[in-house]
Amino acid sequence: MSSSLENAKLWLSDSYDEETRKSVQDLIDNNPTELDDSFYRNLEFGTGGMRGIMGVGTNRLNKYTLGAATQGLANYINQQFPNKEKSVAIAFDVRHNSDKFAKTVADVLTANGIKVYLFESFRPTPELSFTVRHLGCDAGIVLTASHNPPIYNGYKVYWNDGAQIVPPQDGAIINEVNNVKVDEIKFKGNDELITIIGKEIDEVFIDACVENGSFTNEGKKDIKIVFTSIHGTAVAITPKAFEKAGFTQVHQVAEQAIPSGDFPTVKSPNPEEPEALTMAVALANEIDADVVIGTDPDADRVGVATRNNGGEIVLLNGNQMNIVLTYYLLEKWKEAGKLNGKEFIGSTIVTSDIFYDIAAKFNVDCKVGLTGFKWIADMIRQFEGVEKFIGGGEESFGFMVGDFIRDKDSVTTALLVSEIAAVQKAKGSSLYNKLTEIYVEIGKAYQEDLTNIVKPGKEGAELIAQMMVDFRANSPKELAGSAVVKVKDFQTSIEKDLVSGEEKTIDIPKSNVLIFYTADGSKVACRPSGTEPKIKYYFSVNAPISDAVDYPTIQKQLMDKIALLKEDFK
Repeated sequence: MSSSLENAKLWLSDSYDEETRKSVQDLIDNNPTELDDSFYRNLEFGTGGMRGIMGVGTNRLNKYTLGAATQGLANYINQQFPNKEKSVAIAFDVRHNSDKFAKTVADVLTANGIKVYLFESFRPTPELSFTVRHLGCDAGIVLTASHNPPIYNGYKVYWNDGAQIVPPQDGAIINEVNNVKVDEIKFKGNDELITIIGKEIDEVFIDACVENGSFTNEGKKDIKIVFTSIHGTAVAITPKAFEKAGFTQVHQVAEQAIPSGDFPTVKSPNPEEPEALTMAVALANEIDADVVIGTDPDADRVGVATRNNGGEIVLLNGNQMNIVLTYYLLEKWKEAGKLNGKEFIGSTIVTSDIFYDIAAKFNVDCKVGLTGFKWIADMIRQFEGVEKFIGGGEESFGFMVGDFIRDKDSVTTALLVSEIAAVQKAKGSSLYNKLTEIYVEIGKAYQEDLTNIVKPGKEGAELIAQMMVDFRANSPKELAGSAVVKVKDFQTSIEKDLVSGEEKTIDIPKSNVLIFYTADGSKVACRPSGTEPKIKYYFSVNAPISDAVDYPTIQKQLMDKIALLKEDFK
């Protein structure tokens, strides 16, 4: 008998409800392939929580996998805070079952004597991060699968500083979760311990976003913005934030302002994908808008498009957006006399290296961590009272302004990027020109690109694992005609200079990531996704630039170079 079938038969016991037992029996009788994928492993409660396809089974997101995760978390919270009233804030997105899952999670917590603040309806993930600190909660949970396809849902855990959990705490929680047996999950909640929250939190949250994301009112009435929430949670908050910040010409994509877990107007509700902003760009062309802003379903990621010097709307990649945001923040801090060398910006190992250059220009530190905003939030935690966090982000269309929220925050980011566009327009310039001006100031133009290779299911996971093994065994010696001179292996924590043979220890937590550097300054990172069945290749190249007028030509040369790098990785 296969292990999948053995695992499935355990779900036929009286510990599971009748509907679940029926669904499992149906898989056993009629669908061996789906049975295998649903039960071949336990859905991992990883360093930030869980994400998976909804359905019955140990490898699916459902009442029982969520219940076990929450029971383990409740056990940990009760151990950590034995002599106080404990509380957890819970938010959820627009996905199918998110509201139902949120109530299940709330019930398990209250059954364990923990007070719950539960949002009345869907809310952005950054609002949950804010709420944890605002209400003084011990933890926070958001039910979301971010920009994954509609069949997914997920569960992210935050600690009392509003940031996602990191080692060693995540390991302790994971240990508790893994030790929970189904009969130990307390599903019978106590509604008296649930407080429903909503508009009163929204108002404080919006005020904080406006305060942190606004430096001037210059040009705000003249900038024309197209905004789309791509059927997600931002529709509940971001339009109000725009209004409060003083923007008067904000046009929503009406069809995509309808919340829906089916995301019916897009192939993927991910602003990283140009296709997701097609309708927004069409509206922008129709009304002659200056800037396009789109957010993903849980409103932590934000995509930005702006007009180039030919009047054509172009999508900025995540690095480009973050370059403009970081530079503007640093300029404003410098103007205010707030830079004294004890400030830092945050970035990640797969994000553009231009942030080192920008930090050096303003005499601030650039701290770099693993992929994921929990690591940037951890920097804030570690250096609180020593160095002040200004802002930071990662290439996957995420940014964080200041430390009042400890996760990706599309709301404040949308306000800030719109302000920069407004200021630029008032000068007779544009967001696009701001980017090229920064490249000239730094003396280098950078270009990045990302390739995803999707390998679903059990076989896909094994194939991706083998690809990383092969890369380590047979590292490329040359990329796009330039010798590979350095390799960073974050799994072994070794950085090796291939020219001198010198090895250094990487002082960053271990992760299954490889980065190759070439003699001409190119950088390629290989990384299996932690949330989707895919392996990601991050390409970064650069070239000298001294005049903005040369940028289109240089950008094309850099894109051609990335095409050669992609060819080498096939």
